[in-house]
Amino acid sequence: MSAYIHRLADWPQFRWNQAGITPLSAVRHKQGRLMGRMEALGFEVKEEAVLRTLTEDVVKTSEIEGETLDAEHVRSSLARRLGLDIGGLQVADRSVEGVVEMTLDATRSYDQPLTEERLFSWHAALFPTARSGMHRITVGSWRDDRTAPMQVVSGPVGRERVHFEAPAAARLPEEIRAFLAWFNGTDALDLVLKAAQAHLWFVTIHPFDDGNGRIARAISDMALARSEESSQRFYSMSAQIRQERSAYYSMLERTQQGTMDVTPWIEWFLGCLTRAIEGANATLASVTAKARFWDGLGHVSLNDRHRLVLNRLLDGFEGTLTTSKWAALAKCSQDTALRDILELVVRGVLVRNPEGGRSTSYSLAKVER
Repeated sequence: MSAYIHRLADWPQFRWNQAGITPLSAVRHKQGRLMGRMEALGFEVKEEAVLRTLTEDVVKTSEIEGETLDAEHVRSSLARRLGLDIGGLQVADRSVEGVVEMTLDATRSYDQPLTEERLFSWHAALFPTARSGMHRITVGSWRDDRTAPMQVVSGPVGRERVHFEAPAAARLPEEIRAFLAWFNGTDALDLVLKAAQAHLWFVTIHPFDDGNGRIARAISDMALARSEESSQRFYSMSAQIRQERSAYYSMLERTQQGTMDVTPWIEWFLGCLTRAIEGANATLASVTAKARFWDGLGHVSLNDRHRLVLNRLLDGFEGTLTTSKWAALAKCSQDTALRDILELVVRGVLVRNPEGGRSTSYSLAKVER
């Protein structure tokens, strides 16, 4: 039987070597500098940065688990719940709405206690049909292990590899009580380190039939929001973890099969957090450029279709813009799309790309402020 950390005599007394991890002051400094830069921006620019960050967070936390969500549906769901007017709102399905609900509850109500009922609500939101893929699961309560022990496995049927086996279901009430008492407590542990430990602790308990990783990341985000005393998110840990998914799972597996000295995990988490904060600079640059673009168009008369498609281009539209794509995005005819495009070409907002004929496409022009 593998010596998983939850079977050790000193579980859950996590410890780490302070000298073996990135100095916490350096991480906190980067965190503070980013928050300071964002506070110096205008209200609308901050709103856009928050919307982009949360959209990425929701999309990427699902991608980590192999689930692909429509980014535009996620963005629309977030904008509607945040009361933001982005135009062209789309109706999202229940699976999108559930992840959005959990993410917003974790980060916007970060100062409220984490309770069993709150965890159950998150889980029910993630699985509104009480199914994970083709399988029926227990929703809004702890797993019961009726069919088999809770294991994390990979590989084809008959040649599965067990990466981790969670504590037996009978232990869950006690395990969760201990975790929640610690998480809601007011010990001296820095909240960034608490985010790292909470992530590892919860995902090791693995209390649900499915969704444990997404909920662990939401709990971690909640602790990070507490560390900043702000519900506004300007960086995404989930997006960074998605980039480093192999290292993430490898580190979790090694840590869960190691000792209660979790120094490597804490070091990896702090490094990932640092890279997430540094990556926010790209989002900030993009949002600022978008704001400058719209400021430069203050004198140009635009219709709702213009604004909708231009926003899509500014948000990182994939591929080239054609009349067909414009028509699909704006839900209009090809003739209307062509007329809209030509109006923007005449006004110097769009430029025609060199290719002609059926390959005719358009790009954003540089709009001077």
